[in-house]
Amino acid sequence: MATKQFKAESKRLLDLMINSIYTNKEIFLRELISNASDAIDKSYYRSLVDENVSFNKEDFYIRISADKEKRTLTITDTGIGMTKDELENNLGTIAKSGSLAFKNENEAKDGVDIIGQFGVGFYSSFMVSDLVTVKSKSINSEESYKWESKGVEGYEIELTEKAEVGTEITLKIKENTEDENYDEFLDEYKIKALIKKYSDFIKYPIKMLVKKSKLKEGSDKEYEDYFEDEVLNSMVPIWRKNKNELKQEDYDQFYMDKHFGFEKPLKTIHSSVEGLTSYTTLLFVPARAPYDFYTKEFQKGLELYSNGVLIMEKCADLLPDYFSFAQGLVDSADLSLNISRELLQHDRQLKFIAKKIKDKIKSELLLMLKNDREKYEQFFESFGKQLKYGVYSDYGANKEVLQDLLIFYSSTEKKLVSLDEYVTRMKEEQKYIYYAAGESIEKIDKLPQTEMVKDKGFEILYFTDDVDEFAIKMIMKYKEKEFKSVSSKDLGFEADEKESKKETEENKELFDFMKEALGDKVKEVKASSRLKTHPVCLSNDGELSIEMEKVLSMMPDNNNVKADKILEVNTNHEMFTAIKEAFANDKDKLKMYANLLYNQALLIEGLPVEDPVQFANDVCKLIK
Repeated sequence: MATKQFKAESKRLLDLMINSIYTNKEIFLRELISNASDAIDKSYYRSLVDENVSFNKEDFYIRISADKEKRTLTITDTGIGMTKDELENNLGTIAKSGSLAFKNENEAKDGVDIIGQFGVGFYSSFMVSDLVTVKSKSINSEESYKWESKGVEGYEIELTEKAEVGTEITLKIKENTEDENYDEFLDEYKIKALIKKYSDFIKYPIKMLVKKSKLKEGSDKEYEDYFEDEVLNSMVPIWRKNKNELKQEDYDQFYMDKHFGFEKPLKTIHSSVEGLTSYTTLLFVPARAPYDFYTKEFQKGLELYSNGVLIMEKCADLLPDYFSFAQGLVDSADLSLNISRELLQHDRQLKFIAKKIKDKIKSELLLMLKNDREKYEQFFESFGKQLKYGVYSDYGANKEVLQDLLIFYSSTEKKLVSLDEYVTRMKEEQKYIYYAAGESIEKIDKLPQTEMVKDKGFEILYFTDDVDEFAIKMIMKYKEKEFKSVSSKDLGFEADEKESKKETEENKELFDFMKEALGDKVKEVKASSRLKTHPVCLSNDGELSIEMEKVLSMMPDNNNVKADKILEVNTNHEMFTAIKEAFANDKDKLKMYANLLYNQALLIEGLPVEDPVQFANDVCKLIK
């Protein structure tokens, strides 16, 4: 029979489809199985609307068989089949989809979801095969036909023998090359893995004759081989089951089977949304952060399915960075897929689903915070830093989404508290939400700067992560209450600050001399309104705090950024008597005292002493 040319624009188009549209050769099996599922859907639909057609559930299946010697891989379905004209129209015309036509014709009817819309998936076969043979018998015909093609050269159609209705596609797998291993597509384990990966939730059984071994009858040593049908797919995805049918153990097992994590998830979120864009989500919050979570190597994203067929393994667009810890999947029939079904067009449906997922994760986390505090604190230990980065990033654009999810250690409660809980407990006369930053709770607790705030009975939030203070600077206010560092120049204690200003003014010459002795190390030396028992501390003037300076100093290209430091002296401490005496009688000694007090304040803050040799010499002089 003469070879027919494809009806599409040119051989170049087919060459482009085979070599450019699909970037991953292994998806050819996904495409052929999806087409087979579509064909069975049509048979099922036909049985619903045509009383002359009847099927048993057992009649619907897809079979895979591989022959390594002949280098053939065969996909057989028990679907509706194709007539000669349909083979000509569907396979002879590139991008002509029978599934799409069927879908359009029956869109208003209560039918079955159809995956194949573009009519190009079939041609992915040519990526892995030299020869594609299709035998098909239509439910509408007594005759069977064979369609055969080697690719761009064209195709042939002729009568053939096929007893059962349905389609059989046989691929002659290419020989290996230096760059490509085509043998793997004939390997039983690889085939199983590809089906599990892409087609596990096709709703019809995908069968394969699998070689197995058993003891020979009457023997306890000799084995014999036999072949047995094995169903390779799960068929009904867990997320499409009614939640009432499922137990947490079912979700946990699915989570571990999918390798989302190696232990039970902390939280499971299973929801379905119906509307203009319908979708189902099954999300998990892991019990702990993956080892690479806070590295550049970590890839966020949810698995994306269309009617149970895997489209993308990691769809990053479905999750904002601050919720990148979420694992799981989304399944929707309403997404606009691109021609290769490998990637997603950035359309309004995707954005709609992503927004709803973001809102759902937040609401579930708030419920956990309210109703299961221990579990939420476990979550926050692993992923709280990511939420804080989310507040800080994009110039605080996401602070409204995230601020209610933040928790910090409380000086009064001795446990983690939310911003809402803090504000609810604020004293009537308290103006600010006070915080202190440092390396650890223990070190912050001992900071001299906390003395006066604690003495007032005001709660202090302890910031121990590098990002904490940066994030809070972005929030600025929470429920109309401003944040105030205990190291800030102005604490809002008017009476105490009035007194310290008076003390500073009375000792102006002394403090000016100390400032001159310290040079540009400090912006100012003054009497302290915050110290009760400690002799000295550093505070900061301006937005850049001492803790922020420490964080920035560890970064490359930090440009030697420095906070404007103020040396505060406790004028009620016995040490101040010695300072005044030195100012009156020994100015050189006062210079030494000024440097000693400054270095002492640096050590309290966890900052390095700028000249340790001079510091050691000054201590020795003091001892003498």
